[in-house]
Amino acid sequence: MNIPNHVAIILDGNGRWAKAKGMPRNYGHVQGAKNVEVICEEAYRMGIQYLTVYAFSTENWKRPQDEVDALMTLLRNYMKTCLKTAAKNNMCVRVIGDKEGLDEDIRSRINQLEEATKNNTGLHFQIALNYGGRDEVRRAAQKLARKAAQGIINPEELTEEDFSNALDTAGLPDPDLLIRTCNEQRISNFLLWQLAYTEFYFTPVAWPDFTKEELLKAVEAYNHRDRRFGLVKDV
Repeated sequence: MNIPNHVAIILDGNGRWAKAKGMPRNYGHVQGAKNVEVICEEAYRMGIQYLTVYAFSTENWKRPQDEVDALMTLLRNYMKTCLKTAAKNNMCVRVIGDKEGLDEDIRSRINQLEEATKNNTGLHFQIALNYGGRDEVRRAAQKLARKAAQGIINPEELTEEDFSNALDTAGLPDPDLLIRTCNEQRISNFLLWQLAYTEFYFTPVAWPDFTKEELLKAVEAYNHRDRRFGLVKDV
């Protein structure tokens, strides 16, 4: 089987899953966070080298304040759990997104997590927090504009690789496969630059119910795709 090198997942349906069970939305987020650990282990066991999950978008701040507060509390706790999981599984963890928009204590925990795991050689696990694709492109453009103004780079010689290196995902391969759960079929401002030639897989399964068997289904579907990257194969 052809295993994708990099899989990106939009973790959708936590709240709806909880509501269907007569539980508060926050219960769904807690169960969804637990499932991230399970899928990380299964992904690496399957041979996936990079896994990027969309955990909290720049638009999620517009949700009800009690839900946002609960998500931030969950995030604080998850940073501790992730540190232990990364140590156990030799996982390299990186957070992408506008970290300046997060509370100082969360930024501190992120720095601790990234520093402690930077030399790990197992799964490369990226968590998108306070992330928006358009915001990422804007910040990258600002970074390059400052370098141009300082005479460090020549705008006329700017390459796609230069722009990629200014993004939060600098140094990472583009995703081969994007999975979105809970039957939504859009990318919702996620990795706009990086998904140019990514294969998309949509499933009705809500994220808390997304198992290793569901991951395998997504990879099997990926194996039936004809990836040409804009080229034409010989007849």
